[in-house]
Amino acid sequence: MDHSTATGTCASPAESTAAGTGRRTLLAGNFRWVICALLLFGVTKNYMDRQVLGVLKSTLQHDLGWSEIDYSNLVFAFQLAYAAGMLFVGRLVDRFGTRRGYALAMTFWSLASMAHALANSLNSFVMARLALGFGEAGVFPASIKCVAEWFPKKERALATGIFNAGTNAGAIVTPLLVPWITLHWGWRWAFVITGTLGFAWLFFWLLFYRRPEEHPHVCKSELDYIRSDATELAASVKWSSLLPYRQTWAFIAGKFLIDPIWWFYLFWIPDFLQRKHGLALIKIGLPIMVIYLISDVGSVMGGWGSSWLIRNGRSINAARKITMLVCAISIVPIVFAYQTASLWLAVLLIGLAAAGHQGFSANLFTLTSDMFPAKAVGSVVGIGGMAGAIGGMLIAKVVGYVLQWSDSYMVPFFMAGSAYLLALGAIHILAPKLKPVHVA
Repeated sequence: MDHSTATGTCASPAESTAAGTGRRTLLAGNFRWVICALLLFGVTKNYMDRQVLGVLKSTLQHDLGWSEIDYSNLVFAFQLAYAAGMLFVGRLVDRFGTRRGYALAMTFWSLASMAHALANSLNSFVMARLALGFGEAGVFPASIKCVAEWFPKKERALATGIFNAGTNAGAIVTPLLVPWITLHWGWRWAFVITGTLGFAWLFFWLLFYRRPEEHPHVCKSELDYIRSDATELAASVKWSSLLPYRQTWAFIAGKFLIDPIWWFYLFWIPDFLQRKHGLALIKIGLPIMVIYLISDVGSVMGGWGSSWLIRNGRSINAARKITMLVCAISIVPIVFAYQTASLWLAVLLIGLAAAGHQGFSANLFTLTSDMFPAKAVGSVVGIGGMAGAIGGMLIAKVVGYVLQWSDSYMVPFFMAGSAYLLALGAIHILAPKLKPVHVA
C-alpha cells in the first residue's frame, strides 16, 4: 500500500499547529500522541482494578475475618497468576498484534475484576485474584510494544513515562472513588463499577488503534519520523532465543528487584496510613492522591530527562543510566517513613520514592526497545514482567509475616530504599553499553 497516496502529506507538527485549520490539521504529524493517550487510560484502568483490594483491605478484613497472612495470600495469588500470565500474554501480543492482544487482555481482566463482587470466602477471592492477575499481565507487554511501533527511540522514554503515569492516575482515582462507592452501595459495587470501565476503553481502542502504516490519520511525514530509526517489524520470536542474551537478564534483574516495591506501595501503603496515622477509609483518599500526584511528576520527568539528555548529545546508554541513578538516589529517604510521627512527612517521603520508582521504571521499560528489535519487545517485557511478579510473590509473603509477627513496617521500607541502587548496579554489570541485540 502506498501510504502517501492513501493519506497524503502533512506539515511538521509546528506548522500544523500554526495553521490551526481544524482537528485534522492539529493532529497532523502528531497522531502518535493520541495513541499514547489511549495507553495512558488503559494503564489507569489496569491499576484501578488491582488497587481496589488494597483500598478495601481493612474493610474486607473486618467483614470477612482475614488475618495479615490471609491478605498476603491474596496478594501472592495475584502475583502468581500475573507471573504465569507473562508466560503467555507477552507471546500473545507479539503473535496476534498489539490491537487484538490488548483488546483480549482488557476484556478478560475487566470481567475478572467484576467477578470479585460474587466472592464470599477467602477461596473465592483467591480465584478472582488469580483470574485478574492472569489478564492484567497483558498491559505492559502491549503498551511497550505499541510504543516501539509508534515512536522513534528519542521519544520512547517520554511516551513510556506518559502512559506509565496511568499507574499513578489509577492509584489516585481508586482511593477517592472506592470509599465513596463502598459507603453508599457496599464494597461489592466497587469491583463491579471499576470493572465495567474497561468496556468503555475497549470501544475507543478498537475505534482508533491501527499500526502506523495502516492508519488513515497518519500522514507520510509522521510515518517517516516514526520509522526514522525503527527496526523491521516481523513475526514474534521464541523466548528460548532471548534467554542467552545478557541484555535480557539485565531487564529481568531490574524488574525482579524493583517491581516488588511498587506492589508493596500499591497493596500496603493504604493500610500503613490507616494503621500508623489512624486514617479512616473515607479520609485516606487525599494522602494517597498526593503520593501519586508526586509520582506522576516522576514518571513524566524520568522519561523526559533521558530524552533531554539524548537530544543534548548524550549517548542512549549514558542518558538512561544517569536518569535511573538520580531516581534511585531520590528513593533512599523512604527508609525513614515508618518512624516519622508526621502524616504529611511520611506522605512526602513515600511520594518522592514513588516518583523515583516511576522515573526509574519508565527508563527500564525503554531499555527493551533500545536493545531489542520491535518484534521481540513484547516477549522481553513478558519475561521481565514474570520476574517482577515472582519478586512480588516473595515480598507479599515477607510483608505479611513481618506485620503478623512484628506489627512494624521497618523492614519493608528498608527494602524499598535499597532496591533501586542494587537494580541499577545489576543492569550496568549485565549491559554496560546497552548494545542492540540482533534476534533471528
